[in-house]
Amino acid sequence: MLSVLVIFTKKITKSYVIKNAIEPHRRKIILNLFYLIYYVFAFFLVLIILGIEFKQIGVFASSILAVLGVGFFAQWSILSNLTASVILFFYHPMRIGDTIKIIDKEYDLTGEVKNITGFYVMLYIPEGNRKITIPNTVILYKSIELIQNQK
Repeated sequence: MLSVLVIFTKKITKSYVIKNAIEPHRRKIILNLFYLIYYVFAFFLVLIILGIEFKQIGVFASSILAVLGVGFFAQWSILSNLTASVILFFYHPMRIGDTIKIIDKEYDLTGEVKNITGFYVMLYIPEGNRKITIPNTVILYKSIELIQNQK
């Protein structure tokens, strides 16, 4: 059943990506999110089949969420970078392959976006053949000038 869902999701996502001209690396992220949902659902289904009660699952899940909540609160910058990565993924016009300029009075960075991850953006700066990482919150809060689009 799970393999049928995975195959169906791949076909639907592929047609959606082609129809809406979404980049291939975004397709992979979308598929991974669907797979995560499917596997979590299958995990809970197996627990129910094995006879574990919802109350026990609720206690376990709330314990895990409490530990994660304390960890994220302790590392506020990690949480803000993850949130910024979601905003960059869906709403920012910057894409992989674009040349951007970060407008800031302290530093002037111009380079090509090589990768966008959950925590940082990898910029390739041709002068000096440098690759630098910039936290997603910096990209989100600073002014960005798109110099050259990949399309």
